[in-house]
Amino acid sequence: MNLRQRIFSSLFVCGASLFFAAAAFAAEEGGAAAGPTELFRWINFAIVAGALIWVFAKILPPKFRANAENIGSAITKATAAKAEADRQLKDAEQRLARLEEEVRALRAEAEKEAAAEAERLRALAKSDVEKVGVAAKAEIAAAERAARVELKAIAAKLAVDGAESLVAKQLTPQTQDALIASFVKSLQGSPH
Repeated sequence: MNLRQRIFSSLFVCGASLFFAAAAFAAEEGGAAAGPTELFRWINFAIVAGALIWVFAKILPPKFRANAENIGSAITKATAAKAEADRQLKDAEQRLARLEEEVRALRAEAEKEAAAEAERLRALAKSDVEKVGVAAKAEIAAAERAARVELKAIAAKLAVDGAESLVAKQLTPQTQDALIASFVKSLQGSPH
């Protein structure tokens, strides 16, 4: 039995019950004195009620069906939306759980990189210190050589100055004349 037939039969039962209740009430109130007028009123009521029941049975079921379909489609859409929201929530929860792991991994990676960078900087500083030490030794050696050369030049100058002053003290005009004469004699005896 479909919905329309159930509605129609239930409305028919309600109408018949009302008709019989009204007839019983009229019989109780007026007895036989009510007569045919009262009977026609009830027949008229039954016809109008039947017409109303028929109209409602004809019009309301499609409207109820359309409304039920709208409600069903809304429920289906809501169920799909809820399922999508649940899926998104599950994804978000999984990403949040993975996010904590990713943060730990990133922290560990950052610590490793920081340690490696610190070690690289230490090695670079050590290399720079060694380079500075080598350069300083080279500069010291160059400065030492320059100082030795300068010291030798000063010693030579002092020796020449000392010899010159000694020669000047020991060289008298007679010694000079004797030296020049022996020089000239040595030049005369040598072939040109």
